[in-house]
Parts: sequence; structure tokens; C-alpha cells
Amino acid sequence: MSEADLDVVRRCREGDPAAFEAMYRAQARRLFGLVSRMLGSAPEAEDVLQEIFVSAHRKMGGFRGDSTLGTWLYRIAVNHCLDHLRSRSARMARATESLDKDEAYEPAAVEPLVPTAISRIDLERAIAQLPEGCRAAFVLHDVEGLDHREVAETLGISEGTSKSQVHKARHRLRRLLSARAPRPHAGHPQLIKAL
Repeated sequence: MSEADLDVVRRCREGDPAAFEAMYRAQARRLFGLVSRMLGSAPEAEDVLQEIFVSAHRKMGGFRGDSTLGTWLYRIAVNHCLDHLRSRSARMARATESLDKDEAYEPAAVEPLVPTAISRIDLERAIAQLPEGCRAAFVLHDVEGLDHREVAETLGISEGTSKSQVHKARHRLRRLLSARAPRPHAGHPQLIKAL
């Protein structure tokens, strides 16, 4: 760990609000990107980001320095995101039980007349459909750029598991996105590229 990180941690433990603010400013943007991609919602990400830093403040005394401050915060962020997603899934399951019982019908969205490339929205939706472990490993590795060792350390898994989860995520994303890809027809080439 760098001397700057050690100094920030020491000052945070001593109750220095300027040190905590410095840590927040240094880490918030990157963590917000991670959280918003994992949750798929910027407003939810803002709330969860605040929870992450409150949790980090409470847990600062237990920070041992086995990893960098950024990696430690990533682990806290990923755990908060996974907890939030589990909670959201449970709430959604309860909310949709009555719809399932009523055999509610939701009309399918109309497909555009002109085929388009896979949009960012399609990609975000596909990522949201990944199982939690695959999603976390994929976002950290392919989106955030962490190597498998860092992903493993952040998620508390082995490097082999990280590689396997990312591979499974990519495979599933290919399937999900090719199902949404426009069908080629006269004058319109296939617009989806393999991941």
C-alpha cells in the first residue's frame, strides 16, 4: 500500500474529516461507475455509494492493509451491490407474485422498423440478466479493467473462479445479445459483432 493511502487511513482512524473527504474524492467517481453498472440505475447507485462510504467509515478500524485502499473499498462496494441486488430481487418477487396469480398480460414492445446496432440499453439489460457472480466478475474485469487476481481479491474468490465467471458471462451475453440482434434482410447486413 502506498504511503499516501497509509496516511489517509491513519488520519481517518483519528477522526480527521478532511482525510475522509480526500478518500471520498479520490475513490467516489470510480466506485460510482462500478455501482451504477452493477445496479443499472444511477439514482440507486447514488444511494448505495453513500452507504458504501458510511460502511467504509465504520469499518476503517478493521482495515489491515493487506490490499490497497481502493481494492478494499471495491470489495465493500461489490458486497453492497450484491446485497442490494438480492434485496431488490426479493422485493420484485413479492411485487410480481400478485401479477403472476392474476395472469397479467404485458404486451411486447414493438420492434423498430429499421434495424439498429445493439444499444447501450440492450447491453445494460443483458448485463443485468447475468447471475450475480458472473455479473460482478464481468463488470470488474471487462468493464473496470481489473485483472483476474484483483477480481479474485475483490470478490473473495480464486483466480480460476474469476476466469470461469467472466467466461460464462461473456458466453451468456453473446446469447442474450444475438437474440436481440436485428435480423438481416435485403440491403441490411448483420449489425452485431461478437463480444
